[in-house]
Amino acid sequence: MTVLTQGLRDGGIVAWRNLLNVRRNADWLFAAVVQPIMFVLLFAYVFGGALGGGQYREFLIAGIFVQTIAFNSAFTVIGLCNDLQKGIIDRFRSLPMSRLAVLLGRTTSDLVVSSLALLIMSLCGLLVGWRIRGSFLDAVLAYLLLLLFGFAMSWIGALIGLSAPSVEVAQSAGLMWLFPLSFISSAFVGAGTMPGPLRVIAEWNPFTAVIQSVRDLFGNEAPPNMVPPPGWPADNAVLYALLSSFAILAVFVPLAVAKYRRVASK
Repeated sequence: MTVLTQGLRDGGIVAWRNLLNVRRNADWLFAAVVQPIMFVLLFAYVFGGALGGGQYREFLIAGIFVQTIAFNSAFTVIGLCNDLQKGIIDRFRSLPMSRLAVLLGRTTSDLVVSSLALLIMSLCGLLVGWRIRGSFLDAVLAYLLLLLFGFAMSWIGALIGLSAPSVEVAQSAGLMWLFPLSFISSAFVGAGTMPGPLRVIAEWNPFTAVIQSVRDLFGNEAPPNMVPPPGWPADNAVLYALLSSFAILAVFVPLAVAKYRRVASK
């Protein structure tokens, strides 16, 4: 058995163990979907009337999708930190298993949770008037792009979880950096409405690229006052979203694996 094959097999076993924990602790899944539903209802019905009504609700859903899968990386942070604090990582280290399996299993199981959260959010979107107006293949590509971005974000969460000194710190660190990234983007308003420096950050923010890609693939047009500003990221949103996701993986997978090796060797 090759190193890669063993890593994938062991990672699948760890992922199944994590999913069983989610089933036994359904509050994790509950938390994964309640917050985005609250955002949908808040922005769609409290602010939506002033921002574009029904057309704004279609504009909003792609932003909520991306925010949901990004925020789910906090479960990777908490899950790994919790296993580390409880000595589970030490037990894994004593077993004849791949070093990559713990991280791969955690990120894979959280990807499954994100998939279920996307399904629930899609149903919620349909209830508030969102529709997929593109082709079937475009819709499939949009969901795959969302999952790829969520998988990439979970590796950032893995590094944070292995670096946090306690679960309490991990809970804060796992979400603190996500709020500015998600709000300084085109998730809730058009990036062109922001002042100079924030607009530049929003235009090149990977969140904006994924959000714009998903909107384009779903065929959801923006309200007239929220058209994205011209520029390479907006004109090549799908390409930039893919490049951003693979760049995040290329940087944070080795960093997380190296951090795990240092932590597990103590």
